[in-house]
Amino acid sequence: MSDSDFAKPVTYRGGGFKPVPVAWIGAAFLIALVIIAEIGTRTGIISALTLPRPSAVLETFAELYSSGLLWKHLFPSLSRLAVGAFLGAAVGIAVGVAIGLFSIARSALVPLVAAIFPIPKIALLPLFVIWFGIGEGSKYALIAFGTFTPTVVATYGAVDAVDRGLIRMAQSFNVPWWGIVRKIVLPGALPGILSGLRVSLAIAIILLVAAEMLGATYGIGAYILEAGSLYDLERLFAGVTILSLLGIVVSWAIGRLERRLLAWRG
Repeated sequence: MSDSDFAKPVTYRGGGFKPVPVAWIGAAFLIALVIIAEIGTRTGIISALTLPRPSAVLETFAELYSSGLLWKHLFPSLSRLAVGAFLGAAVGIAVGVAIGLFSIARSALVPLVAAIFPIPKIALLPLFVIWFGIGEGSKYALIAFGTFTPTVVATYGAVDAVDRGLIRMAQSFNVPWWGIVRKIVLPGALPGILSGLRVSLAIAIILLVAAEMLGATYGIGAYILEAGSLYDLERLFAGVTILSLLGIVVSWAIGRLERRLLAWRG
């Protein structure tokens, strides 16, 4: 064996499982679906009574934008989503961390969370209307409550999943309790918390639409309800597309937050 064989670099195989996103594939797949739908509706393979032409939906978007109705419906929805989801997620993370850290909180709150988690939150909308009125309060409450329960479950599950070996090692070095929580528990639980937020915010968007279909003049949910009552498929699909884009933006924002807060994972 020659010296050149020893000098040959060896491929590093210790990078772990780290999927590399390919951004253009998702966009190309969506564009392909839109093209197929456009061809199908134009040729009559797909009935216009079941699916509108994507180009007609795009024209509806242009009319919404030029008339100013897009912002009149979008801004109230965004404000309701932001306030309700923030309240539900903030309280949910706090309660979830408390359940994960304190035995008394776990014993008291886990049965309560298990009891309210399976309840369909949309079914509670009439109750929230009775409690908070037909205005914005009931909408905020429904979105916050729907965001709260999955956030609690994801948070205390993430806290429980933190490596106990790291905690014992810190205790052996006499690291204070708060230092263990701040430097080991919370960073270790953060990936699970952010993953849970993806689900919680998706539920918040669903509940936003349900809340706006009851007693709202403006909002994406009110717009979809009006379009559905008139059987206006172009406007209906335009509203649904706005919700899909909103979900994509929320997922992108969570992804950016993950890359920023979890850069230490490499």
